Amino acid sequence: MNRYSASFQPFPLHFKKPAGTSRGFLNSKPTWIISIRDNEKKTEGLGECSIISGLSIDPENEIEQKLQEVCNQINASVNFDLNSLFSSRFPAINFALESAYFNLNTGRKDILFDNYFSRREKGIDINGLVWMASVDDMFHQAKTKYESGFKCLKFKIGALDFEREIELLKRVRNELSNEIEIRLDANGAFSLKEALHKIEILSGFNIHSLEQPIKPGQWDAMTEICRQSPIPIALDEELIGIDVRKASELFDAIQPAYLILKPSLVGGFSASDTWVNHAEEKKIGWWATSALESNLGLNAIAQWVANKKLKMPQGLGTGSLYIQNYPIDLEIKSGQLWFNSKG
Repeated sequence: MNRYSASFQPFPLHFKKPAGTSRGFLNSKPTWIISIRDNEKKTEGLGECSIISGLSIDPENEIEQKLQEVCNQINASVNFDLNSLFSSRFPAINFALESAYFNLNTGRKDILFDNYFSRREKGIDINGLVWMASVDDMFHQAKTKYESGFKCLKFKIGALDFEREIELLKRVRNELSNEIEIRLDANGAFSLKEALHKIEILSGFNIHSLEQPIKPGQWDAMTEICRQSPIPIALDEELIGIDVRKASELFDAIQPAYLILKPSLVGGFSASDTWVNHAEEKKIGWWATSALESNLGLNAIAQWVANKKLKMPQGLGTGSLYIQNYPIDLEIKSGQLWFNSKG
């Protein structure tokens, strides 16, 4: 019998209520769980392969075939060669494989890395995500999160009428706090003609940063926006599908203020590490964000993030969105994500 064996199974995620972005509303999310077993040590590692339709570059109709190929390769191998399993076409599978690999080596299904987070010594500061809805509903979400201890709120913008979004920001500043950090995420919703005008108006609300104001792939336009914008610009979708070896070229051209890293969209932890290293060399700030994973994937990203020297809140608060979630005990307390599992 070979030392390692692998299998996978679907684990579709269904939202408690539709999750709104400028790209539309999500009701469910295709997800698969990969299991890698060490037959000698009797340990198992789990990883989540999870995609967002229309955003992830993984070809959805080929994922199960690719997962089966990967499992067959592991099952037929004498040694476990992680790098040989990676594919640039399937960043979500790369993320799942790395998660399972690190998980396998700890001997516990909920631990990937030994750090303050996995030892339950300290939580990770996170932003409170306000989902797109009516102005009243979004304000209620913001108020609830602020009163529960969040010091940083992130608002998805670009789907409502712009004047309504301005009304929301006015209410937040006037009725909640002038001190709370506000992040905005446009998901590429602004047109080239309107972007700088809208950014100028938004800057009146003491905005920390604006993610992806225009659609990705328009480097010249994004460069000009970053140069002129009174709000620091963060790149998010711009990184998806980009070979990390082009990081320096991208940063030199656009010169963003911040980088948003979603490991399951950019190819896993090793690819994310490379992005981080390039960003820090260029004095570009960064934070990590989950891509609507279940608690299995969220826990993996949180434990990876906890290995870094964090300077600002991370985007890791998505674990309570689903009707059925993966049973790892994560909790949000006073604007922090905590790992509570005692395995």
